Amino acid sequence: MRRQRWFVYLYGPIAFLVLIVSEDLLFKGVVWVKEWFYLLTWWPYIFLVDWVVKMKQGESLLMDRTRYFFSLIPASTFIWLIFEWFNLTLRNWHYVHLISCLPLRWMGYFISFGTVLPAIFETYELLSSFGVLSEASLSTPQDIRGLYPLFIVVGILSLSLTLSYPHYFFALVWVAFVFLLDPMLHSMGFPSLLEEVERGRAQKIYLILLSGLICGILWEFWNFWALSKWIYTVPLVGRFKLFEMPILGFLGFPPFALECYCITSFLGIFFPSLRWERREYPSVEFSLGVPYKRGLLLLGLIIFYILMFHAIDTHTVLSFAS
Repeated sequence: MRRQRWFVYLYGPIAFLVLIVSEDLLFKGVVWVKEWFYLLTWWPYIFLVDWVVKMKQGESLLMDRTRYFFSLIPASTFIWLIFEWFNLTLRNWHYVHLISCLPLRWMGYFISFGTVLPAIFETYELLSSFGVLSEASLSTPQDIRGLYPLFIVVGILSLSLTLSYPHYFFALVWVAFVFLLDPMLHSMGFPSLLEEVERGRAQKIYLILLSGLICGILWEFWNFWALSKWIYTVPLVGRFKLFEMPILGFLGFPPFALECYCITSFLGIFFPSLRWERREYPSVEFSLGVPYKRGLLLLGLIIFYILMFHAIDTHTVLSFAS
């Protein structure tokens, strides 16, 4: 217990030190730092934010909901690979100067993509712990369920137009899953954005949007200085950039955070370890508790990861480090 208490006080300052030292070594031209800069910034950021939340409100995702925190990592990788699959058609971003060693590179994919959900949710927890927008409210529609058909039609159209006419409708991929999944979540009694609207509560929606924007700015800021990085080839809006991102592209980060929330809530139907809100969840008949089901799921995930990592190497990576 004593060592645990010491860790609670120290892991935040240690994370901050790693972040500062990594940035210093980056600008001093240390090659391995420039190649692994994403991991050397984002994991310290996540641990530092978690520590601030722990110090502020006495509990945090990492320290008090450890199983949930670590469940976010493979879920985050899975969710981001969905968007990598769309990018095989969209061709909106590419990776350059990646590690040439395949096992290290694929490990880097998994651990890097695994930061997306922790980063967004930890940022949300930070804002929430300081009471940001705690008094925000929304006007409540009279018949929230009447919005289901509209949401589903918009979701289907968004995905269809994204894949059929990617040059013009690429941006719709960042909203499609909100419209597709949220009505299903609301109808089943699981946490959803429509539930927040129905109850007139705005804070969660606004903080998720703000968390997406904050993370987006940091993603692009830290990516700009790295050697192993992503670059954009976005049509129509790619002329004026801030860092590597077209300026209008920053508008995609807030709805992307909403999508992450909706997809994670949807996965929470099947995996209780991914249920973020501390509330009573409806009982569902889906069960993955039988060992052979868990084994098949794990095998399916591994195959999906391998296929997508190979697809990224083949179609999205433009160059490898020498």
